[in-house]
Amino acid sequence: MEKSPIRPTNDEARTLARRLLGDARHAALAFTHPRSGAPFISRIALAPAPDGTPMSLLSTLALHTRALHRSGACALLVGEPPAKGDALAFPRLSLSARAEFAPRQRHGTLREHWLKTHPKAKLYVDFADFGFVLFHPTGAALNGGFGKAWELTAQDLS
Repeated sequence: MEKSPIRPTNDEARTLARRLLGDARHAALAFTHPRSGAPFISRIALAPAPDGTPMSLLSTLALHTRALHRSGACALLVGEPPAKGDALAFPRLSLSARAEFAPRQRHGTLREHWLKTHPKAKLYVDFADFGFVLFHPTGAALNGGFGKAWELTAQDLS
């Protein structure tokens, strides 16, 4: 029997995954294209909500927002390598999630928190077509660099 390359989940993996999510200021967002049904991907701004849940500020004009309204199933890729070096040697987290559009009454709290990490968003955060989306993790695959792979549950990330 072939040995699995996936390591048993441990505190090292949990800590690294939480750090990647906490430090992320943008992510690649994968979703199902609303017209074709094919996989599609966009780059979005990202930050942790006050409770640590990954969140983004999205416009209703964006294709990914319309897609998430149709189906909240999505995935995020976080973890950016430095400008130099092999990109595959640096940690990254593939996060399966369910998108939830935050109700308008939460906008003030989320806005204040968002602007701490994305101050330039002050130019458009209050536009009527913008709202906050929370990405509730359902599972994740963590690649910590060569030879370091783990599978994580939603509980591992909280």
